[in-house]
Amino acid sequence: MTAWLRFRMIRRGLDIARPGRVLEVGAGEGALGAWLAARYEYVGIEPDAQSRRTAVSRLRALGRGEMLGALVDGDARSYDAVCAFEVLEHIEDDRQALAAWRSRLSPGGFLLLSVPAHASRFGPSDTYVGHFRRYDRSQLRERLEAEGFEVVRWQSYGAGLGQLLDAVRNTILRRRQASATAEERTAGSGRLFQPQSQARAFFNYLVALPFRALQAPFARSDVGIGYVVLARLRA
Repeated sequence: MTAWLRFRMIRRGLDIARPGRVLEVGAGEGALGAWLAARYEYVGIEPDAQSRRTAVSRLRALGRGEMLGALVDGDARSYDAVCAFEVLEHIEDDRQALAAWRSRLSPGGFLLLSVPAHASRFGPSDTYVGHFRRYDRSQLRERLEAEGFEVVRWQSYGAGLGQLLDAVRNTILRRRQASATAEERTAGSGRLFQPQSQARAFFNYLVALPFRALQAPFARSDVGIGYVVLARLRA
């Protein structure tokens, strides 16, 4: 459900970037990847084999897009936009990840990402899914600028409903035994709480719909539970 709270911001970021070719890192089960593939020349990266199988089936049904298990060093393709939604917090060396994504961008290309916000909100659900951190605004901006990006658009999502969902997840996951390693926890995070039917996905959309409007006045604040950031590679 949280994905619906940030979707409009992601779509607006893409409208600004106007990419032709898009690379999505950490595509999960490919719900958003299929949406991207229907509109752009799309390549997705998903290391978890189980999630990747679901993503591949979605792209095959669409007849567009490509899903890989990892970035390949010998692949010289460049992209107008690299997307990474709820990914950077799973990577211990986030600077190295940003540098790797930067190397895949065409000159003047865009990075569009979302991350959980506020280090002080780090809780059981973060640990369970393999997060190394949540980001404060100043920390993330410093990381991006250090890797040669300039911020074009910065928005906060999840004000209101997001806090409630975080509290529910923390309560549920506090009682569950997490996997032994961060890699295993990250691999399973893309499947956690995912709707198992189109009916459930539509229900989530309907529930989130009024809260997408209610969060709008707080988009430029730090009230929400996450950030959606569009940054451009400096010349």
